[in-house]
Order: sequence, then C-alpha cells, then structure tokens
Amino acid sequence: MSDLSTVPVSADRGPASASAGRQGGGLDSAWRSPWFLAWIGLVVVVLVVNATMITLAFVTNPGLVVDDYYERGRNVERSLTTRRAEAPGWTMSLDTPADVAAETPTMVRFYVVDSAGQPVRPDQVTYYAYRPSDPSADFALPMVEEAPGRYAAEVTFALSGLWDTLVAAQTGGQEVAFDQRIGVADH
Repeated sequence: MSDLSTVPVSADRGPASASAGRQGGGLDSAWRSPWFLAWIGLVVVVLVVNATMITLAFVTNPGLVVDDYYERGRNVERSLTTRRAEAPGWTMSLDTPADVAAETPTMVRFYVVDSAGQPVRPDQVTYYAYRPSDPSADFALPMVEEAPGRYAAEVTFALSGLWDTLVAAQTGGQEVAFDQRIGVADH
C-alpha cells in the first residue's frame, strides 16, 4: 500500500500544479529565451525585407516592355554578325560623353575607318536610341558628316537611366551597325 500523505497538495491548486512550478516549464519561459527571440526577430526581418523588395518591384517596374522582343534580339544578333562578317577590317567607334544628362543636348560622334586606317564614307549614317523599359521614348536621328569617316548628331535623351544606342551605316545596300549601352543621369 502506498502512502498518499507524502504528495504535497495545495489547498487551491491540487497535485498537478506541483510540476508546473518547476523552472523552464510553460510558454512564458520560451519568450524569455534570447535564442528564441533572436529566431523570431530573424524571421520578422526576412519577411519585412521580402515585402519591401516585392513592393519596390511593383512600384519601379524596370522590366522589359517591348512588344517585339524577339525581333529586337535578332537585330542585336545581326548587328554583331554584320560587324564581324559584312564589314571586315572596318574599325568603328562611338564617342559618347561620360556626363550625358536627361533633357540636355549632347553631341555624339561616330568614327569609321577601313583596315588601312583610311576614312570610310557610308551613304547614310543613322543614330538610334532604344529605352529598354519604355519603347515610347525611342528615337532615331540622321548623323551629319563632319569630315570623312567622322559623323555627328546632337541628341537629347528624354529620360534618365539605361539606353541602348545603335549607329547604322548604310553603304551600297548593306547596313553595318555598331551598338553601345550608355547610362543617362538626371538633369
């Protein structure tokens, strides 16, 4: 026979409450642990950063907004291919100032020489500017010959950000292109 008189019994609680009084028991002690609080803080920080990034992605929308993305991609491929194959020996360069600002006229120059270093005189030279995120801002300008092999155009970019520029030189029914990506600063 067991002796029940050795179990401590409180008048208001009963025998089950004796184990609850031990240190470390219950949910209250978990909230007091620095490790538990650190993990909760880490989860909260990750969720806040993710919510911020999702909000910024929707608000700024820097994605590609081009209806004919496939054709434009093929044109970039063609420009690289034509530069290598159809214009052997031509050296082309586009001189764009480093401090291009939006809504500010800027003079850009295009230089083209053959393999012997002699200037090439194409029939027509055109400067194209494409805004990857806003096709309504795209524009094209004819370049004027300043000297043999040197062409210039005064351009004004409507918006700041990244622009893809392309200079197309047409000669004898053949088009040779030179492309360059530039950054336009705020004015």
